[in-house]
Amino acid sequence: MSLFAAKALLKQGQSVALPPSGVEDMSDISNRPGDAFTAGTYVGTGTLRDTSGIYAGAGVGYAHAEWGMFDAEAKGPNACAGFGVSESDGSAKAMAKAELASASASAGPVKATVGLALDTGVSVSPTQIEAKVLGTGFSVGRTTGFSVLGSGFEFKLW
Repeated sequence: MSLFAAKALLKQGQSVALPPSGVEDMSDISNRPGDAFTAGTYVGTGTLRDTSGIYAGAGVGYAHAEWGMFDAEAKGPNACAGFGVSESDGSAKAMAKAELASASASAGPVKATVGLALDTGVSVSPTQIEAKVLGTGFSVGRTTGFSVLGSGFEFKLW
């Protein structure tokens, strides 16, 4: 489920799990109009993009604002887990996350997050390697970054 689909369902008052956040393709967002939405509570399941995998999540308090290539997001307590495998590109992912709170901002390919989270898992694909234990870890490849206990910085290369 895309963030735009999740946003539409939340605006209709339906319950959904918000997808894993990330910087979107620059060509898709350079002329994006401003928009904002909030959710008091959210819960749900879905499929992971580009894999035969699933995720489930729930949380309390979510706010998102976007305009052009800028995004800002704040989340209250939440938890999610997901796993998936893709035979077409040889990727695999298994992650679990419990987060007390976070705030993030992105400008184009650069994203910074401040929060307290205990992400644990691994993701491997031909273009990406990511590993985290208790919110501390790294990613190298298409998106390169690091995090310490849920606070971190990332840069999307392509």
